[in-house]
Amino acid sequence: MQLASNSPHQTLSSTHIVGINPDQILSELPRIDLMGIQLAAFDEAECVKTVLMLLGRSRGGNLLTMNLDHARRYFSGGPCRLDYDNATIRVADGMPLVWASRLIGKPLPQRITGSNLIFSLTASAAEMGYPVYFLGGNPGTAEASAKILQAESPKLKIAGVECPEFGFDHNQIEIDQMVDRVVQSGAKIIYVALGYPREEMVIKHLKERCPGAWIIGVGISFSFVSGDVKRAPRWMQKIGFEWLFRLIQEPKRLYPRYLLQGIPFFFKFMLKAAFNRN
Repeated sequence: MQLASNSPHQTLSSTHIVGINPDQILSELPRIDLMGIQLAAFDEAECVKTVLMLLGRSRGGNLLTMNLDHARRYFSGGPCRLDYDNATIRVADGMPLVWASRLIGKPLPQRITGSNLIFSLTASAAEMGYPVYFLGGNPGTAEASAKILQAESPKLKIAGVECPEFGFDHNQIEIDQMVDRVVQSGAKIIYVALGYPREEMVIKHLKERCPGAWIIGVGISFSFVSGDVKRAPRWMQKIGFEWLFRLIQEPKRLYPRYLLQGIPFFFKFMLKAAFNRN
């Protein structure tokens, strides 16, 4: 039984994956081509199940969640495109990408955000006994997130918690020592919350050194989990206006990204999707 890679409606079943090697699982993941971006076409539950399946077969990798700003950087070329092309799994974190998939006639089943995945994947990892490492975030948020998630999942094994100092990315010795600590912790799931481009740089180092672990870029998620930053209500998330809620909270920092860069790109992106409909 083959799982068509271009069908967003097929999912991995437990019967299908018995006896299949990890590379075959990855090659047969349902995915769509969103105007050149290869995105996994499954829901959050299937995403969690896939990561756990691969961990059970000692196959690690990295999962990157793509939002509209990442898509803008991707189409501009440069390091961001290479980072996403080299990711083991890419998912759509952002309603504009889901809307665009519908416009081209290949609808993604669901938006998969790092801020949701950190709850569902951690809960499943706790049940399976996989240790988790929390790396990055604003000072104190990684530790607070680890405690909150452990309170929700008492079986959770915390491999480590770390918030590197500002400017660490300009010191190769500090980067190497940090990566060494993560490797030595034995973590099987590593959440990295450092923001672009530091997040992608650290993920690349960890991917090389931790071939049996899964590294997940989660952006601002530690701040959401810890309550350091309030997340948009669910109804705003569902209709694609989470960005507006964040803009109201941090107008000075997010104004250039959302209004000067994001909105013009949004209309170009949607127009391109409409003309690329299959």
